[in-house]
Amino acid sequence: MTFTTNSPQETMELAQRLAESLKGGEVIAFYGGMGAGKTAFTRGLAIGLGAGDVASSPTFALVNEYSGRLVLEHFDMYRIESWEDLYSTGFFDYLDTDRVLAVEWSENIEAALPDNVIRVEIRPGPEESQRLITILGWEGEL
Repeated sequence: MTFTTNSPQETMELAQRLAESLKGGEVIAFYGGMGAGKTAFTRGLAIGLGAGDVASSPTFALVNEYSGRLVLEHFDMYRIESWEDLYSTGFFDYLDTDRVLAVEWSENIEAALPDNVIRVEIRPGPEESQRLITILGWEGEL
């Protein structure tokens, strides 16, 4: 599924629709360059899960937790360069739980992602404010 959004608000609204269908235990892996809209999408997930407009980039904390209908764990893997780095984030402790994991810079941990991951690829659109968002591995409606 590929969607075009015309603003960060529309990106958040798309993510909110996805969040409403989540049951817990999903891993959502984001792909896209700096400023693509990964944090905006995560903000929409947090809002859709009832945690409010609380999501911010976890670049320095590596993981932020937001509590709502489901707990959302927001990872930033930008600085992860080795398995040792990845283990230090606690990432593996969150797998196979009822939490939703939103993972920015997933390309840095591709080998560690579960088979049933939901992939969200965000690319710039033809207009400056547009984003082309492709969601793979999700069977639900949006």
